[in-house]
Amino acid sequence: MGFHEIRFPANLSFGSVGGPERRTEVVTLANGFEERNTPWAHSRRRYDAGVGLRSLDDVESLIAFFEARRGQLFAFRWKDWADYKSCPASRDVDYRDQVIGIGDGATTVFQLSKTYRSGLEDYTRPIKKPVQGTVYAGVQGDALVETINYDVDYETGLITFVDAPDIDVEVTCGFEFDVPVRFDTDRIQTSVASFQAGEVPTVPIVEVRV
Repeated sequence: MGFHEIRFPANLSFGSVGGPERRTEVVTLANGFEERNTPWAHSRRRYDAGVGLRSLDDVESLIAFFEARRGQLFAFRWKDWADYKSCPASRDVDYRDQVIGIGDGATTVFQLSKTYRSGLEDYTRPIKKPVQGTVYAGVQGDALVETINYDVDYETGLITFVDAPDIDVEVTCGFEFDVPVRFDTDRIQTSVASFQAGEVPTVPIVEVRV
């Protein structure tokens, strides 16, 4: 799959609408009860980039970005302003934010992830596109230093430790991240007159698996 390691202009994604979607298959039985199942292990996010446009210069930037990605052909990074950090929005990123694994004395490579909790249930989301320079890691409560104790692959979200964490110790991490997405259309329709009157184009964006 073609992917460009470039972020959609953050000033244009600010103000956009969107969020996660799930696919659930619901079968209603003869007795009125339901059976529910999902073929998706992970949710997928959708956005509308058109809502974030505020000026004709924004439209020009959008068209340039769209043309450079060849429409739907190449995927890219997207900042989800409602969910882009390993911690709550009001806090700063900290190396203790997320537990991404438990040491076994041999494993040195871990996938960045973010866990969402509600009540007794939780969902762990793999993070594949961390933001350069924002990943902070620790082992058993002790902060480590990037390039000395660990390295991060910012294209895959894999973190590699120089020394394997000891058995049963928590491996923690904090980070900012982007969502891998593509345009969900091969056509952008704009009108200078209607835009100046307060209307904006619809620019659908959809998350891709990487």
